Amino acid sequence: MTEFREKYINPFTDYGFKRLFGDEPNKDLLIDFLNELLKEEQGEITELTYLKNENLSTTELNRKAIFDLYCTNKRGEKFIVELQKTKQKFFKDRTVYYSTFPIREQAVIGSEWNFELKKVYTIAILDFIFDEDKSQPEKLRYDVKLSDIETKKIFYDKLTFIYLEMPKFNKSAEELETKFDKWLYVLKNLHKLDRIPEKLKENIFLKLFETAEIAKFSQSEYQEYEDSLKYYRDIKNSLDTAKEEGKVEGKIEGKIEVARTGLKEGLSVEIIMKLTGMTKEEIEKLKE
Repeated sequence: MTEFREKYINPFTDYGFKRLFGDEPNKDLLIDFLNELLKEEQGEITELTYLKNENLSTTELNRKAIFDLYCTNKRGEKFIVELQKTKQKFFKDRTVYYSTFPIREQAVIGSEWNFELKKVYTIAILDFIFDEDKSQPEKLRYDVKLSDIETKKIFYDKLTFIYLEMPKFNKSAEELETKFDKWLYVLKNLHKLDRIPEKLKENIFLKLFETAEIAKFSQSEYQEYEDSLKYYRDIKNSLDTAKEEGKVEGKIEGKIEVARTGLKEGLSVEIIMKLTGMTKEEIEKLKE
């Protein structure tokens, strides 16, 4: 059996997220999280039913939408909960596309349907920050509905997208004030903890920590988590490598640009060598 350095699972792994929120015995964890996230919208959610998280499109392309979690409440409202580990170019498009599946599922065959729809919520927990949001380091939650541009009033309230940019959450355990703070802290830091912080010694979080304790896994659960963790680490390492390579390439391009400008301004090769760290041969090639 593998010895993990961490005491608790990483919620940003597929296995970790499903273990905490996708199993019937732990449904109360998901309900509590959604209640904190949506209490102004929903009141109190008392019951959820997991739905099959794979839906087939009705188009000829027969594309699949595969949700991390898909569930419904007593009123027939639908909840898609997505965990996104890496930046994706068209991720917002993807969430809009996914929201169309629970909308179309509500269609009634026959001529009597009046097109009334139940609400659909798409919740995206992100392990990255959208490029356009980097100038707002304090804003980590985005609630999106269809609204009128001029009046800013909500035009249609049955379609809601919530994005949580987790890298922006930086509160320590001592700074946690609300239940929502506590949930965000757990999601971001669970795998880094070796004990339960005092402010998280509530029944719901005690159950979460017990569920997440790796030492209590069976052999098959260990293997599933190890595979999921390896996949997560591979993605993170690939991204880190790409970032570093991008920095190096950026530095090289910057040096070349400085050298070109220096040559145009008539600076000597020796001075350009000192400015850029480039060799004489590299600068001579630029001359050519």
